Amino acid sequence: MSGNSIVFLFDVDNTLLDNDRVTADLRAFLSEKFGPEIETRYWSLFESLRAELGYADYLGALQRFRQERPRDPHILAVSEFLLEYPFRERLFPGALDALAACARLGPVAILSDGDAVFQPRKIARSGLREAVDGRVLVYTHKETMLDDVQARLPAARYVMVDDKRRILAALKTAWGARVTTVFPAQGHYASDPGQAAAAPKPDVRIAAIAELAALAPGLVRG
Repeated sequence: MSGNSIVFLFDVDNTLLDNDRVTADLRAFLSEKFGPEIETRYWSLFESLRAELGYADYLGALQRFRQERPRDPHILAVSEFLLEYPFRERLFPGALDALAACARLGPVAILSDGDAVFQPRKIARSGLREAVDGRVLVYTHKETMLDDVQARLPAARYVMVDDKRRILAALKTAWGARVTTVFPAQGHYASDPGQAAAAPKPDVRIAAIAELAALAPGLVRG
C-alpha cells in the first residue's frame, strides 16, 4: 500500500485535552455570572442537541438559547467565554510529549468529532493543530468516515488513541489488524458502563495519556 508505514491518530476531548474541566469551568461561569436559571436552560438545550446530533455542540446550544431569548444579553458573554477560553491550559500533562514521541515514529494527526467552528478553534487554541503540523480531521461522526481518513492519510497501519471505547471498537471492526487501539482511561467516559460493553476491547489500556510517550516504540513494533 502506498503512503506511510504507520500513522498515529488522536482524539481530542478527554484524550489530549481535559474537556471535563472545560465543561466544569463553563458551568461555574454560567452559574456565577447569570444564575441557576440560565445555567439550567443552557445545559438542557445542550443535552437535547447532543442527543440529536451525536456530538457536543456548545455554540449550537447557545444559538438555540438565542432563538428562545433573542434580546438576552447573556449570549454575547457566553460566546466570548467559549471562543476565548484558554484551552492550552487544559491539555493533560504529557499530552504534547505523547504527540512528539509518536511523531518521531510516523505522522501524527487529530481525528475528532465535532462542529465546524468551535472544535477546530479549540484544537488551534490548545496548540494541538501546531503539534500535529496541521493534520486535523474533524467529522460529525468520525467512525463513519474511515474511507476519507485513509484517502487523506494513507498508511499500512494505524494507531488510534481515543477515550471512547465504542469508537475504538468501531475502528477495530473496520480495520482489523491494521489498527492498534489505545484507550486512555481518562474523563467521564472511562467509567461509562455503555462504553465498557463495547467490543472488541481496546488493544492497549493506559491510565493517562502521559504513559504513551514511553509505549510508542512498542506500538510500532506491534
